[in-house]
Amino acid sequence: MAGSSPARAALLIFAVVTALFTSLLMMPWAAESGRPAELHEALFVATSAVSVTGLTPVNTADHWSLAGEIVIIVAIQVGGLGILTVASLLAASVTRSLGLKTKKIAQEGWKTDQLGEVTSLIKIVVAISLIIEAVLALVLVPRLIHLEGDVLSGIWHGLFYAISAFNNAGFVIHSEGLAGLDHDPLSIWAIMIGVFLGSLGFPVLFALWRTRLRYSRWNLHTRLTLEVTVLLMVAGAGLYAVMEWNNAQTIGDMGFLEKLQNALFASVNMRSGGFSVVESNLENPQTKLISDALMFAGGGSASTAGGIKVTTIAVIWLAFLAEARGDTESTAHERTIPASAVRVAVSVVAMGATLVLVSTLALMTITGQDMERPLYESISAFATVGLTSGLTAELPPAGLYILSGLMFAGRVGIITFAAALTVRQRSTRYRYPEGRPILG
Repeated sequence: MAGSSPARAALLIFAVVTALFTSLLMMPWAAESGRPAELHEALFVATSAVSVTGLTPVNTADHWSLAGEIVIIVAIQVGGLGILTVASLLAASVTRSLGLKTKKIAQEGWKTDQLGEVTSLIKIVVAISLIIEAVLALVLVPRLIHLEGDVLSGIWHGLFYAISAFNNAGFVIHSEGLAGLDHDPLSIWAIMIGVFLGSLGFPVLFALWRTRLRYSRWNLHTRLTLEVTVLLMVAGAGLYAVMEWNNAQTIGDMGFLEKLQNALFASVNMRSGGFSVVESNLENPQTKLISDALMFAGGGSASTAGGIKVTTIAVIWLAFLAEARGDTESTAHERTIPASAVRVAVSVVAMGATLVLVSTLALMTITGQDMERPLYESISAFATVGLTSGLTAELPPAGLYILSGLMFAGRVGIITFAAALTVRQRSTRYRYPEGRPILG
């Protein structure tokens, strides 16, 4: 029974909602041409929207009607807030209270240790999400009205990008992408800040709100998330600027400050946002390799970002430092990190790397291409980033199904897999003698 396990219930809920949005996108009114979309196209876009990825085999602005775009943005909002949160809210609206089983399901997406906190967390997260999206819209709508010269179009585009940015979805509804906004710093910074906040994770946003930004009161998770996030953001921006500084096809012809701005924008979005003012397939191979690493890293736990999560990287790095120093335990900020957390972190990385490897091999077989583009596309799908080398638009249905499964696994599988490993503790009455294989 799916209901007997919160992890399986989470998978079922995500699958059912994805199927629902797939059926909506297959309606004739959802397409600009008035013809029903093919199953592989609708399934791919629905999965991409619900998993807040942003990959798409078709041009969103040209292929879908206004009704289709509304379906996509609703799917993004549902996926960003968390289908688990929506399910809990629906249960609360019917029963006036959350049952134990519903709270357990909600825990899969919250990573909270106390069941009693789930109800208040849901309310706070919904409020935080809507407030941030509203502020982003207040910035973007006037700018887009000014740039486009059309009030209704500017309002719609501003609302769409506000939701897409905070939810790290990366969907755009301009035929030319964000290229038309690359010379408007206010729009670029609004989208970048929205992506950054969404990538931190609701536990971090909740902690920042509860502590009123007082560093001394931050918990270990909040500190590690912010430290690694800022480190990766700054390092990514620096490396991107160095690699692309003289590339006339990307940022080479821009002014000094504009280059720095777009390097930072690229760094923030490479870890999850998926927005880009330049085409990724025009970047240098070295830059693509850096993008692969940043995409795989992802954002914060229980966030709208994907990847293996920055706290996973922090835990593994701290374990490495402890081993190098000869310490028996990993520590950070005067806290000891249990060995079980290190095992979960290693398992998550192994699972993610295995999924990316299998997908890359499959895409290489299907397309006959070398590793660069299939690997880039696979990591982007798994990490729910949405950046593309252009390969997604060229893939046959079989390739789209593979990436659809990878997006689903990257968004839902890692969450439930990590949660299952965390709670699955077996107690044994015996212990085998130690055996030490040779390592390294």
